[in-house]
Formats: sequence, structure tokens, C-alpha cells
Amino acid sequence: MDCKTIMAILVDNRTHSAPKVQEILTKYGCNIKVRLGLHEVDERHCSDEGLIILQLCGSEEDIQNLEKELNSLERVKAKKITLSL
Repeated sequence: MDCKTIMAILVDNRTHSAPKVQEILTKYGCNIKVRLGLHEVDERHCSDEGLIILQLCGSEEDIQNLEKELNSLERVKAKKITLSL
């Protein structure tokens, strides 16, 4: 299985957007090999903006559909990068 695609997902207004993003990521769970979530946090503040980085496997069609569904959400931006030698 080809796993050379990385996707970055910027999520604004996490408290509102996260459930919808999670629903889509669950739908494509078999295409996600690695998932890393990042956001600023300290004892006084938790950022409402987050970044999710995915390593994806599977067909180009599945990956394009995932990107399209994520980009259809308000305040969510997804961008894929396919690596090759």
C-alpha cells in the first residue's frame, strides 16, 4: 500500500469544528497511518486553532475525497503533499 502522502489540516474554532473534522477522519480511518495533533496550550490558555498532520495510505481517489470533505467545512483548510523519489 502506498503511504507517501502527507496532509496538513488547519482547524480554526476547534470547539465548534472538531466534531465534524473527527467524523470525517473516522470515515477515512483505514487510510490514516499516522495522526499528529498540535495546538498551543499552557496553564492559562488553550488555543482555539489547531494543526493536524496525517500520513495517508490508499488510493488517490480516497485521499482526494478526504481533502475535499475537509475543505467543505467552514474554518477548516486541508492540503495534501505527495512525496516521491
